[in-house]
Amino acid sequence: MSGLPLSSLAIPGVSALIAFLGYAAQFLFYNIEPRPLDRSQAIIFNILLICIWICYARACFTDPGHIPQHWSLDTIPAEKVTNNDADKADLNSRQRWCRKCKLLKPPRAHHCKVCKRCIPKMDHHCPWTANCVSHLTYPHFIRFLIYAVTAMINLEYFLSIRVGLIWDKRDLPSYLGPSTGQLALLLILLLANSFMLFALSILLVRSLWSLGANTTTIEGWEIERHRTLLRRARVLGGSLDGPDGVRIKINRQEFPYDISIFTNIRQGMGGSYNIFSWFWPFAVTPSLSSGLAFEVNGIEDPSVSWPPPDPDRIARPPRAYELQNAFIYSGRQFSDEGELDAFKKRQQEDRKRWQDGQPGPYRRPSFRKRYRTTISNEDESYAEREGESASSSGGEERWRNSEGESLGDFGVDEDVEFYDEDDLPLAVLLRRRRQRA
Repeated sequence: MSGLPLSSLAIPGVSALIAFLGYAAQFLFYNIEPRPLDRSQAIIFNILLICIWICYARACFTDPGHIPQHWSLDTIPAEKVTNNDADKADLNSRQRWCRKCKLLKPPRAHHCKVCKRCIPKMDHHCPWTANCVSHLTYPHFIRFLIYAVTAMINLEYFLSIRVGLIWDKRDLPSYLGPSTGQLALLLILLLANSFMLFALSILLVRSLWSLGANTTTIEGWEIERHRTLLRRARVLGGSLDGPDGVRIKINRQEFPYDISIFTNIRQGMGGSYNIFSWFWPFAVTPSLSSGLAFEVNGIEDPSVSWPPPDPDRIARPPRAYELQNAFIYSGRQFSDEGELDAFKKRQQEDRKRWQDGQPGPYRRPSFRKRYRTTISNEDESYAEREGESASSSGGEERWRNSEGESLGDFGVDEDVEFYDEDDLPLAVLLRRRRQRA
């Protein structure tokens, strides 16, 4: 049991909670006033329970998707590309490369550290479904939340009626009312249902807001990160330092995938124009191909991509090794033991200089640490407003939004995702050139 991962208990635990709230309550209603649910109430409540089971199972066991081995924006079918700039914008976007999957990453895809692969339009990795909420599973997840909240509102109504009747008859002898066990079960049901209703209602409202804006949870984090960079740039003259002191201008950029409310909801719920299919538990899962390219609103120039440029996420450019400054041994200066220690010290310094000169991810210290000399003591809280605290640990990849969330909290592999390389491997560039020829 000690070696059993906690995530393996999520689905059985949630299933047990659904069964407890759904069926233990109905059993209790047979034994306390005003007795069982009437026919219409029982039918509606149990239909909701069936919809919850179906949608939860599909959210748990539907494959969240993967990136095809030889996918690139050049492989998008011609019928998906029109002549307007809005459709071309996504095709001209900066193409990202996943160092772990060794694949090009489509727009809105992210590498999940739990699933160990890149997921199309990843929203987050949900611990309660033990699965990624992605382009393919998002409709099932939303339907599960809708039916769960609706069923719990009904159950809260049923429970409150029975609690009210017991309270009205509180002065009667105890043998005329429910037993101690029934009262305990009623109290547990009321507390558990109220707590879950409160938690899932917040999650549903947040998810519906994101659905209407066509943003994922991760993209909400990216939007807030972009606003933070804009604030930093305003304080520091309109630009920020990139690797090796390169100054990068930060310009305001609009989120490209917010089209219209109806279109946003339609895309998020599977792409169908039939509104009733958005709520149908057996609705078809979106195709993988529909999650590899997305319509954009055309507000920004077609050459602009999302997420916006981030100086802390840019790969460090290669630097030439300065041979003219290399150490030259000019004779014996120490004892044998001293010579060995001096050699090991030079070896470590040479290795460090060589590693620092290599291209690739460069973990930069947090903003607060880098600009400690710039920020005055009177404005020490500035860095905290930028998503950092005095006790924060880690580099800029641990940056947190206003809700205290980092990319890792969404299941994203921060080492791969935050330090995402823009430059494609040479072999990939050559293969794409041959495909175009």
